[in-house]
Amino acid sequence: MSEVISEYDAALFDLDGVVYLGPQAVPGAAEGIAALRERAVPVCFVTNNAARAPEAVVDQLVGLGIPCTVAEVITAGQAGVRMLSQELPAGSTVLVCGSDALADQVAAAGFTVATSAEDAPDAVIQGYEPDLSWSVLTETALAVQRGARWFATNADPTRPTDRGLEPGAGAQIAVVRMVVGGDPQTAGKPEKPLMEAAAARLGAGRPIFVGDRLDTDIAGGRNADMDTMLVFSGTHRAADLFAADPAHRPTHIGRDLRDLLAPAATVTSDGDGARCGEAHVRLVDDAVTIVAAGDPLDLVRATARLVWSVRDAGRAVDPSAVEEAVAAELGR
Repeated sequence: MSEVISEYDAALFDLDGVVYLGPQAVPGAAEGIAALRERAVPVCFVTNNAARAPEAVVDQLVGLGIPCTVAEVITAGQAGVRMLSQELPAGSTVLVCGSDALADQVAAAGFTVATSAEDAPDAVIQGYEPDLSWSVLTETALAVQRGARWFATNADPTRPTDRGLEPGAGAQIAVVRMVVGGDPQTAGKPEKPLMEAAAARLGAGRPIFVGDRLDTDIAGGRNADMDTMLVFSGTHRAADLFAADPAHRPTHIGRDLRDLLAPAATVTSDGDGARCGEAHVRLVDDAVTIVAAGDPLDLVRATARLVWSVRDAGRAVDPSAVEEAVAAELGR
């Protein structure tokens, strides 16, 4: 069987939870990316984290043993600033609720960077900042109330790290939303601007996007008409996958990005059952029963196919037996 990547002309990766977790590389990430480069597959690192400049991302990747250039990194900060340039007149005043790196990018694009709602900004842009102060959130909420247009680089509610899940940009946006209502115009995943910019950067006509979140990575890939792979090295797990609605379902499922180099899995359905490799599951009394466990990843693939087909038909299904069976290998 041919490798998954053989169907595509480029590989796009989310970073947090796919390539690294905080200061540590995801096991196998460096080896998987090196193998793709050996096959001359163009790669691009696509991150919703707008806290850092692309150069800082490159430094981290190189430090983790993953060679990379600035041209291979695209951030939601860059996509957010591009969005501002498309939506606002040149020289507009923008209040930045985010990192110094984001503020530098806003200024480099020709905007005047405001520091207070009293500066009467034309717009505000929010991006993830781990040390964001309450006073900056307050100025952001005040500026939006006074008529500033509201933009955001991304809206991820959480960030996977080596210590566990931490609040993300979406949590910071939620603070402002509680005051002003509504939602900002967003550049990052799952919206299309960031994804389309990444594909255009490589000149790719059929890329695959690899991510660890269903609601941002997988939905973002689907929104941009890309095939996707969900990997279990970051945020979402088997239970999340089984519960996914059609807009959040990946094309492929892997442990980590090395599975791009693995043979493409084949899942077959047989009435109230599904098979993948040696794994075989059946629906018995509205619950998924394991007939043969096989490889845990194949078990998840077969179960996902069965659960989705049952739920799409409007029936209830309980996949908890499989969730428990794979938790040790594919759990956090």
